[in-house]
Amino acid sequence: MIVITGAAGFIGSCLASYLNEQGYFDLVLVDDFSIEAKKKNWEQKRYSQLVQRELLGEWLDNNHALVQFIFHLGARTDTTEFRTEIFDKLNLEYSKMVWQKCVVYGLPLVYASSAATYGMGEHGYNDDHQVSALLHPLNPYGLSKLQFDNWALAQQAQPYCWAGLKFFNVYGPNEYHKGRMASVIFHAYRQMKEGGGTVRLFRSHHPDYTDGGQMRDFVYVKDVAKVCYFLMLHRKFKGLYNLGSGKARTFNDLAASVFNAAGISPSIQYIDTPEDIRDKYQYFTEAAMAKLHSIGYSEPFYSLEEGTKDYLLNYLIQGKNY
Repeated sequence: MIVITGAAGFIGSCLASYLNEQGYFDLVLVDDFSIEAKKKNWEQKRYSQLVQRELLGEWLDNNHALVQFIFHLGARTDTTEFRTEIFDKLNLEYSKMVWQKCVVYGLPLVYASSAATYGMGEHGYNDDHQVSALLHPLNPYGLSKLQFDNWALAQQAQPYCWAGLKFFNVYGPNEYHKGRMASVIFHAYRQMKEGGGTVRLFRSHHPDYTDGGQMRDFVYVKDVAKVCYFLMLHRKFKGLYNLGSGKARTFNDLAASVFNAAGISPSIQYIDTPEDIRDKYQYFTEAAMAKLHSIGYSEPFYSLEEGTKDYLLNYLIQGKNY
């Protein structure tokens, strides 16, 4: 059995689809399955069991001998949420429970960390463990991820193999339910479709960046799934690993990729960055990927143009899930 938490969410549901494609059907999907907007993410998957999120600890106590791997991808991911008690419960304490079960029962673990741990990038985007203690995230979400990373690194009792994957800007199918937190590609396509062919991007409020010239490391969710699969097959890893494309691209590049994939002439409008996130906005992110490559991962990543084309033509335009 392979356990996937957050299996009704964006990345978790895509991982379940990818594992199905590789011939893995003995999946245990863990989430809050009462959310109607997420139903399409999991209802067509092949799996063994659905487990409600709050029952996972008890389920593992009773079924751990059948489990071969745990992907802990469930988390509260809203970067505009500032109630720290929510992140303490769902991102920190719940993750500690999963970790401790993996230690007790000898289970390998991959969990979702985040590039949000890097804050403004004052110390770069290097997944060296020595850097982790120096980081200053910009919001409670990023802080909760960093707190768990640092807690994990400090534990003497660790799973025999584990990885905390620092996801950069992940985009792709199955994010329909995410609202404001969906990728810029998702919003750009909706704006183009509903707004007369115009895409709105945030204006730059930083003197070193032009409007739309802000740069992020955009990584396609199918690449994320492939890395997770690689880690499941090659269990000689322990620690934090960046997971991005390794190449920063501008939001203007992103918009151009959307227009090109849809066959529409570019039309961009720049709007002010909302004040509630303006002073916590990352203007540049780029994953240092040498550490992941050092443990043997050598598959090429989708370019922004390739990933956008696949996402639009095969999912967004058709209204399909992966």
